[in-house]
Amino acid sequence: MKLLSKICGAAAIALSLLAGTAASAGTIEDIRARGVLRIPAILNETPYFNKDPRTGEWQGFVLDMANDIAKTLDVKLEVVESSWANAILDVQSGKVDMAFAVTATPVRAMSVSFSDPTYYNSFVLVSAKEEIAGKTWTELNDPKYTFAVDLGSAQDLITQQYLPKANILRFKTRDEAIVAVTTGKADALVNTMLNGLVIAKKAPTIGAVQVPTPVLSTPSVIALNYGADETFKSFVSAWAEYNRRIGNNQTWILKSLETFGITLDDMPVGFGFGG
Repeated sequence: MKLLSKICGAAAIALSLLAGTAASAGTIEDIRARGVLRIPAILNETPYFNKDPRTGEWQGFVLDMANDIAKTLDVKLEVVESSWANAILDVQSGKVDMAFAVTATPVRAMSVSFSDPTYYNSFVLVSAKEEIAGKTWTELNDPKYTFAVDLGSAQDLITQQYLPKANILRFKTRDEAIVAVTTGKADALVNTMLNGLVIAKKAPTIGAVQVPTPVLSTPSVIALNYGADETFKSFVSAWAEYNRRIGNNQTWILKSLETFGITLDDMPVGFGFGG
């Protein structure tokens, strides 16, 4: 009976040690053991993501960034189809290891951890109206102006903070907001520099990118699960900082923008995604 008790006790200790080892396994080790790095991707969100319907292959600057991280970890990249709304939930649930192109907001910081910035984006207006050009955010904060924005986006938050007196039309999708401007229902579209450049090229009648002053820049970060270990978080932040500072991230972004005929010359003077 005593022997049985000793055996059971030893087994319990062994199981406890195994459990402790599993619990303390680093995220990098988990990813390497799995052999894949998982990220969410969104359909028809060029230049971030684009899925070729014929081959099923994903492209876009986010894929270039994620592939570089996967290569550094010596694993393959696995893409999980998602949406902007669900990407954070995918990170929280452990369905993916990280999510790119996330705007760091205080609300999101309560759900996920953020890396250092991968690039910087600025909030802009896209408009064909000359009176919009050269204005400050304070001057635009006037009931005589009507702006279109996609509901719940980072740019929607900007309108609430900087344009509370202006007339804001909020739409479920970005395309609906674009139509509001092209049909004259709104004076300008509020969006980010990256999206604005693409929108102006795809729909020339909407007008050009205008940058109100002061320039409002926001960091684009990688979202990570709060449960991820510090080694993994430090690695991702170091990757983001290194590639942003030496220009790799901007190079990947510009490569994706080439599809629309966009180059550095199309950007306002002094603007760069490196911050």
